[in-house]
Amino acid sequence: MSMKQLDTLYKFESDKEKKAAQQLQLAEHDYQDNLMRLQSVGDYRLEYMKRLNQRSMEGIDSATYRHFHAFVAKLDNAAEQVEIAIAQAKSLVAQRKTQWLAQRQKVQAVEHLKAKKLKVMQVKANKQEQQMFDEIALQQFIRKRP
Repeated sequence: MSMKQLDTLYKFESDKEKKAAQQLQLAEHDYQDNLMRLQSVGDYRLEYMKRLNQRSMEGIDSATYRHFHAFVAKLDNAAEQVEIAIAQAKSLVAQRKTQWLAQRQKVQAVEHLKAKKLKVMQVKANKQEQQMFDEIALQQFIRKRP
């Protein structure tokens, strides 16, 4: 494989790695957003329960009490939905990380091939240079002989 082909392959695989890294970053961002949503729902539920407790101490009618509990049930349902979204986002993060790592290994393999090819090319160039110097030295030796 020529160096130009290796360079093309390297660019192709590097671009795929960048895309995989971006997808991983988006998945992690989505996961963090869902964690924050769950925290917000939990905080709001806690605040709402404090208000219910406070209003209970002051005395509330049964309709208002049912309304409070119905709303808390909706918050609990919302929290469950967010927990499902968190589990899905966490799974997606793991999947994207695996894809990125696999792509990273491909890039590293191409980097290794490029380095190996450069080394072979350098050895060949050194041999050619040495042959040239040997030829010059031989020519000078032949010219100096009487």
